Amino acid sequence: MIKIATIAGSDASGGAGLEADLKTFEEYGLYGMAAVTVIATMNPDKGWSHQVYPIAEDALRSQLETVFKGVGAAAAKSGMLGTFHAVALTQEYISSFKIKNYVLDPVMVCKGAGEALNPELNAAVAEKLLPLAEVVTPNLFEAEQLSGLKEIVTIDQMKEAAKIIHNKGARHVFIKGGAKLPNQSKAIDLLYDGKNFELLEGELIKTSWNHGAGCTTSAAIASGLARGLSAHDATALAKKFITTSLKNSFALNQWVGPGNPSAWRAGKLFE
Repeated sequence: MIKIATIAGSDASGGAGLEADLKTFEEYGLYGMAAVTVIATMNPDKGWSHQVYPIAEDALRSQLETVFKGVGAAAAKSGMLGTFHAVALTQEYISSFKIKNYVLDPVMVCKGAGEALNPELNAAVAEKLLPLAEVVTPNLFEAEQLSGLKEIVTIDQMKEAAKIIHNKGARHVFIKGGAKLPNQSKAIDLLYDGKNFELLEGELIKTSWNHGAGCTTSAAIASGLARGLSAHDATALAKKFITTSLKNSFALNQWVGPGNPSAWRAGKLFE
């Protein structure tokens, strides 16, 4: 059995965060483990407003000891870290246990927010974790934060951002344009390996029920790497996986709805 880990926040609603990661790992036929960095809750009495509760440093370290020293992993991804000690511990354990297949999902906002949670923390993520990442998976907002560009609304700007982010250490940069890139009839993402740009185009799924899409995509890429795929093939397969998930998304309640990772079972992910 191939083992894989996520270092991420827990979404109490189950649609994003480590819950989305573990569902994705399962669909790829992997054994998933999780180290919880924060717990995110949503208040149904206050319009689904978010509350984030960080996990203490000693508790997070104990989880990471369990996962990496006690069990071991062929790959790992990180999502919302939320604290400086979570960033430092992620750096320590990914480095110490030589996790080459590490995917950094640089989560900087909760869904629906429009400002970086903590600019200083985001800078620490870039400094400490980008050099360890086989693939980093920012959306357009996160790519702006990591690259320093004020605006990314064109493919050329995505390419410029990818170059800057790659120069900070990540071996592959996968910028998720998706449905957010203006004036496009397809969902367009960009993969850059330091030499070549590749546009990954897919069906543009027009849905409001996309909670956890970014988490699922990065978890799918990490899963592909764990199964021995190249970064190119892992991202291409993840693109198909998230498209199928979003095509089968659903309303969870009046505020939010996730994709459906298990929708892939109608076909065959691996022969």
